[in-house]
Parts: sequence; C-alpha cells; structure tokens
Amino acid sequence: MVKPDTARLKRRILRHWQLYLIVLLPTIFLITFNYVPMLGVQIAFKEFSPVKGIWGSPWVGGKQFNMFFTSPFFWPVIRNTLLLSVYALLIGTPAAILLALAMNEVPSQRFKKVVQMTTYAPYFISTVVLVGIINIVLSPSTGIYGQFAHLFGIDQAYDILGQPKAFSSLYVWSGVWQETGYGAVIYLASLANINPELHEASKIDGASRLERIIHIDLPAIRPTIIVLLILSVGGLLSVGFEKVFLLQNMINLETSEVISTYVYKIGLVNTNFSFAVAVGLFNSIVGFILIFSTNLLARRYSDSSLF
Repeated sequence: MVKPDTARLKRRILRHWQLYLIVLLPTIFLITFNYVPMLGVQIAFKEFSPVKGIWGSPWVGGKQFNMFFTSPFFWPVIRNTLLLSVYALLIGTPAAILLALAMNEVPSQRFKKVVQMTTYAPYFISTVVLVGIINIVLSPSTGIYGQFAHLFGIDQAYDILGQPKAFSSLYVWSGVWQETGYGAVIYLASLANINPELHEASKIDGASRLERIIHIDLPAIRPTIIVLLILSVGGLLSVGFEKVFLLQNMINLETSEVISTYVYKIGLVNTNFSFAVAVGLFNSIVGFILIFSTNLLARRYSDSSLF
C-alpha cells in the first residue's frame, strides 16, 4: 500500500517534471564533482601508492598529520599564512568599503561610472600578468624603478622583490589594487537599496555628510560586511597559491612560504600525495571551525549572520 505522502510526492513530481529535470542536472554535477571526490580524503590516512590505488594502499592512521605537525616548517608556514591573510583582510575590507562609500557620494553619474570602471578593470587581469607587471615595475636592474634609480646616479638599486620583509606588503597592496573595485561593487549594490528619503530627512535635520554615512550608509551595509567578513575569516589559511608562488624566490622564502606552496613542494613535487591531502584536510577543518565560530559570534552580537 502506497503511503499518502509518497503518492502526493509522486503526483507533484509528475505535475512539475520539467522543473525537477532542470534541478536534476546540477544535482548530478554537484554530487559527481563535489561529494564523490570526498572518498579520496581517506588518502590522508594511508600511505598512498598510485600502483596500489586508494583501496589497496596501507592504512597508517595519523602519520601524515604527525609529520606535518612535527615538521620544523609547521609554525613558520602557519605564521606566514596567517600574516598574509590577516594583513589582506585588515587592509582590503576597509578599502572596498571606503571606495564604495566615496563613490556613493559622487553626484556626477558620468564621473562615478568612470571611477567604477577604472577601479574594477584590474580585477580581470590574470595573476600571471599582475606578477609580470610587478616585476617590470620593481625590478632593480631592468624595471622602471631600477631605471629611475640609475637616472639619479644610484648604481645598485634597492632590491624590493628580494626583501623578505617587503613580500607581505607587495602581496597585499597589489591585491588591494586588483580587487578593491570588485569588492566595492558588492557594497554599492547594498547602498543602492537605501531609501533616499532617509538622506533627505537627515539633511533637513542638519546632519552632515559624514554623519549620514555613519548613521545611514554603514548600518545599511552592515549585513553585507558581516557575511563577507565571515567568509573571509573562514579562508584565513587558504592564501592564493598562484601569486605567492610567482612572487616567491629563494631570498624571500622565509616570509613567502605558505601552506599552499609548502603542500605543492612537499606533497606534489615530491609525489607524497598522502601528505598533501592530509595538510589540505587540516586546512579545511580549521577553515570550517573558523567560519562556524565567526558566524556564531556574529549571530550573538549582531542581527546578521551567514547561517
């Protein structure tokens, strides 16, 4: 005997089979490429051999994690990763917010569009091209910076690209130039939803432009700020591999070696796949804890959260 709920579900599916068919294809794609590969996580607990495969490789438990935690590179790599992520978060987020607030106050729509296009365009530059621009500009021998130094009689220009202390600033500020315009677009979309009558009423009450920004604009975009901040905190250990690897050299290695480049060199170049998966799993677990904790704090101390 068919239960009433089951029969009702079948009738609903038959009545709206077109909609279910549309949902079915993305669901299959999601399961195939996002959930099925999770079976490979067990490599982190095995001594993986490509010849034996995932199922035939011997189980070693937490050996790969112990190797990572006891490695002399563990704390330097974690420190460099957190330093770059926190530095980028503290600079990049306020920069996008300030740019959005500034463009929102521009009365000329034509000028606003020009500024928005100018600041948004660098986002479409690939990482390889961006690093190439940095090298062309800052090379002490053949770059623009080096040529200017020669014009002023300096034979040996200061090698910025080879200075370990300068790496984090190069990484972060180049990212600010490239991504601030994109981040500002998100905040501008939130600012566009503000009722204009609020600003008109505040002007009548004698509020200055700064007071309107503080008491009207910032509260309006606060939910967006919180959600993006939660996502950013969840990815603190996921520093982008490409730009770090391309800016990296033997001189600045002490500050430029992050988790992603370390995994690439130790886990993939040296074909220690189990180690690479173990570090990646550790990264994902820490990211989940951070995003869950940040969301919990946001939900407790504000009226906005991710979930």
